[in-house]
Amino acid sequence: MTAPFSVPVTVRGYETDTQGHLNQAVYLNYAEHARWSLLQAAGIRQADLLARDVGPVALETTIRFRRELLAGEEVEVTCAFEWGEGKTFRIHQLVRKADGTVAAEVEAVGGIMDLKARRLIADPRELFKDLATDPALFGL
Repeated sequence: MTAPFSVPVTVRGYETDTQGHLNQAVYLNYAEHARWSLLQAAGIRQADLLARDVGPVALETTIRFRRELLAGEEVEVTCAFEWGEGKTFRIHQLVRKADGTVAAEVEAVGGIMDLKARRLIADPRELFKDLATDPALFGL
């Protein structure tokens, strides 16, 4: 794995629950935002994927909540890809407070779906290498 890519996010009041904590579902939005930001930083636009009739899919996601987040807090959301053999890859993400405290860990398994065949493509790593202007952001 390479050093993780990261994006800043400010916790907004409307994203909190009745206890004032960041709502559990919003962590998924933050993780997704970091993943799409990484794709864009690497030079891959959603239009590029659609032009090839492919799209990223989430196959499994686990969130470990470590510390509460409150409205107004600044966080950093990281994103690092881990490539194995075959059709899937892992994505490791942290939601980290400004003081470095880990608020949440997000682990995901993803793939790239052929949108016509409705099946995962055989080698997503090669697709990312081909499309990216900066494949190093994916550890490639």
